[in-house]
Amino acid sequence: MLLAASGRTDSYAQFITVLVLFAVVLAVTAFTTKWIAGYQKQQNRNGNLDVLEIQRIGTGKYLQIIRAGEKYLVIAVCKDTVTMLTEVPKEQLVMRETGHVEQAGFSELFEKIKKINSGNNQEPKEK
Repeated sequence: MLLAASGRTDSYAQFITVLVLFAVVLAVTAFTTKWIAGYQKQQNRNGNLDVLEIQRIGTGKYLQIIRAGEKYLVIAVCKDTVTMLTEVPKEQLVMRETGHVEQAGFSELFEKIKKINSGNNQEPKEK
């Protein structure tokens, strides 16, 4: 009887240990991913090349407007090729505001979805 109780306690301890290790690994992974994304974003900001806009035109086919130095180019990007289509004068481009876009957290998005769904699930009132 004592042996069975001890085995159950050990398995609970092992389960809790694995759960804690899993949480630690997830936290380290999330931190590392955010750090690398911030580092790469900073590296891309210092260059002479910027992708201003991307428009998908088919499976694996995109049109991109890029800034290379002081020139603005339209390129076609396909699976195996990149082709320059034309140069566009800066005056013809409609530039969007590039201010900081606030990203909503999971809880805000979840609450928004709950509100949308609660409005759709209301049963019509009988007349």
